[in-house]
This record gives sequence, structure tokens and C-alpha cells, in this order.
Amino acid sequence: MKKNEGYLIEHARLCREADRLEPELFDRYEVQRGLRDKNGNGVVTGLTHISRIDSFQMVDGVKTPCEGKLWYRGYDCIELVNGFRRKRFGFEEIAYLLLFGELPSEEELKQFGDILAAARTLPTNFTRDVIMKAPSRDIMNSLTRSVLTLASYDKNLGDTGIENVLRQCLALIGVFPMLAVYGYHAYNHYENDESMYIHRPSRKLSTAENLLMMLRPDKKYTELEARVLDIALVLHMEHGGGNNSTFTTRVVTSSGSDTYSVIAAALSSLKGPKHGGANIKVVEMMRDLEANVSDWADEDAVRAYLKKILNREAFDRKGLIYGMGHAVYSLSDPRAQVFKGFVEQLAAAKGREKDFALYSMIERIAPQVISEKARIYKGVSANVDFYSGFVYSMLEIPLEMYTPIFAIARIVGWSAHRIEELINMDKIIRPAYKSVMEEKEYIPMEER
Repeated sequence: MKKNEGYLIEHARLCREADRLEPELFDRYEVQRGLRDKNGNGVVTGLTHISRIDSFQMVDGVKTPCEGKLWYRGYDCIELVNGFRRKRFGFEEIAYLLLFGELPSEEELKQFGDILAAARTLPTNFTRDVIMKAPSRDIMNSLTRSVLTLASYDKNLGDTGIENVLRQCLALIGVFPMLAVYGYHAYNHYENDESMYIHRPSRKLSTAENLLMMLRPDKKYTELEARVLDIALVLHMEHGGGNNSTFTTRVVTSSGSDTYSVIAAALSSLKGPKHGGANIKVVEMMRDLEANVSDWADEDAVRAYLKKILNREAFDRKGLIYGMGHAVYSLSDPRAQVFKGFVEQLAAAKGREKDFALYSMIERIAPQVISEKARIYKGVSANVDFYSGFVYSMLEIPLEMYTPIFAIARIVGWSAHRIEELINMDKIIRPAYKSVMEEKEYIPMEER
């Protein structure tokens, strides 16, 4: 890098000059940046049975913000969580619902759980030869590499028949926790000089229990810890179909690509800080606030610091209060609403009531601070990322694992959308771009 630093600086400048598009051009040609118009309405790019988000309703012919709702296959997500939370772990049950369109019977759930349990195995020496040989501090990159390498072991790699794709998806859902946790332990051992732990998953445990068991050196966890993580996985499992990584899933699927390539592309999309990495920014922001505000109960002091963040005078100088607002939801994110009660229980069990009080205060006053600063076309509220990072910190989950845990949940939604796209696909997804370049006369080399 040092050797070519001057070249890179100069040619990066050329890139900026050559590729800069004036903002007014987007208005002139009616281009919806981010596939959303100025009012936040998204371009409709497909149809789905899998999930739906409600954030507005029509009142006397006027589009009006409403409390958010998230539907999985026609069922209110909050009702689903309330249905299993005190009786059983929900990840496997809701995965069945998203994949097959109906809630499983007790027998169907057991059979499905057995299939996922049987899938929790990796090829011989895979952990040693693939995961441990090239550890990365970016566990998402490690996870993506592992998924692409698994393709080498699949004799029916390119078969896009629904039966084969379903087999591949179930296998990946089963091994994702292992790939992520083992990737973290390899990094922690080789890069941080810590002890190495490779715990094999148990067929008797749920996905959430196995995650905690494999991650912790002593394999121990409480039932409350496992249940809160299980709910987090369910709430992150799917989200309306229009999110970045799910759209990526459908775009790559439409090209006819194989399952491993599709999931690798989705992982690459999810890892960005504007998508799956958002909860990491929340935790970092909260740590910065706690270090700079001496009295966390002083609402005026907290409000003043939030204003500094918005004014680019504090934290990362980006002007964002992370965990606040959402591209779709207006008055509330139902995932944050249902999650908050469990977060409070866990905070009490962990002796983190003071932290929870601070989070609750910011949830209440941040929308006020934001609305004072900027014009907003819809309400601003806490999203699920605001609390999920706090939960993971209480579960003693390392920061490097936050986005991989999101992926462990979201691969279920990706799998459902891949299958739906394959069943209904008739054309490759190919959006249009308006060219605004100027035509130029060719200049011979000796005249340049």
C-alpha cells in the first residue's frame, strides 16, 4: 500500500470526478434512489406469500402512519412469539412455518427438528482444513468462505429442482451455527492467543441452546438466556422480502445460480453496517455515551449528548443515532416492542437494570431529538437493532458474533425466498439504469 499510496490517492480522485452524479439528475429522471421515493415508498419488484410489514394504513383516503406489524405467512409475529415462548423453543417451529407455509403439528415439528439435528455435521476435517487454516477477525467473511467451500462437497451442486434446493437449504440452516461459532473460536485462538474450544452440537438441544453451548468454554447457560436468544433468532428470521440481503437472494437466484452462491451473496450483503451490522454500531455508540455522560439518569445530559451525536460532534461523527428509525416502520418496530419485555427480564437477571434504564430513556427521548433536528416524513422509533446488541452483550456474546447470529436466523428467510423465486421465476431480475454520460470523440494515443 505504501509503495502505491500516491498513485491510489490520485486515481481515487479521478474516480470521484468521473463517477460523481449530481443529485438533481435523480430528480430530473425520476430515479428512486435506494428503490425508494422521497416519501419512503419502495419500488414494487416482486410478490411474496412469505411475510409482510405494515407501517401505514389508509384513514379517510389518507396514508397515515400506524403501529408497526410484522406478519410471517399470515400470522402476526407477536402472536407467534406469545404462542411458544413459555412452552418450547420457537426457532425450529417458525422455520418450518416460513419454509412450508403452515404451522407444524407436534409430530411434524419433531420430525423437522430431527432433520435439522442430523444436518449439524460437517465433512471430515472441514473444521481443521477450512475454518482453522485461515482464521479471520471478520467472522462473516469466514462464514461466507465456509459456505462456498461446502459447495465442493455437494455432488448435486447445480441442481435447482425444489427437492434438491430444499435439501441444501436445510443442511445450511443446520450447520450455520457451527460455521459461525467455530470461525470465531479459530480467530480467538490464533489472533487473540486464547484457548481453542470446538464443542460438537447436541441433537437434543434447540438451535439457540446449541449456539450458547458451543460458544461458551464451559458449555453452560441458563434457560432464560437460551429463551431470549431463541426469540431474538425468531425476530431476525425474516423481514418483509424487501430488505437488502433478501433482495440479493432473489436477484442471484433469478440468474439460475446454485444455492451456495446465493447464500454467500446474501451473507456479503448482510454484513454491511447499514444492514446486519447495525446492532454493533448501537453497542459502540452506547459505550461512547456511557463514557462521556457521568450521570446516566440525568435526562438533560443524555439529551445534550444525543444532540452532539446528531450534530456530528460526538461518537463517529456520522450524525446518526443508531438503532433509531427504520426504512419502513414509522411509529414502532414490532420486533423491538416484543423484544423489550424479554430484555428487561434478562437485565434484571444479569444485574444490568441501570443499563436497561438508560436504553429505555434513549428510546423515549431520541425520537424527540431527531424530530427537532430534521424534517421527517414518518415517525421515528427504536428498531430491533437498538435492543439486540444489548441482549448479546448480556449473553456475553463477543462483538464479532453479532452479525453472524443475524445470519444464523436470516438464512431461514433467505431459503424461503429462494424457493419461492425458483417456483415462480420466469425472468432474470434486471433493473434499468439511465445513462447520463456524455459522448466523446476518440483521441489517439499520441494526442492524449
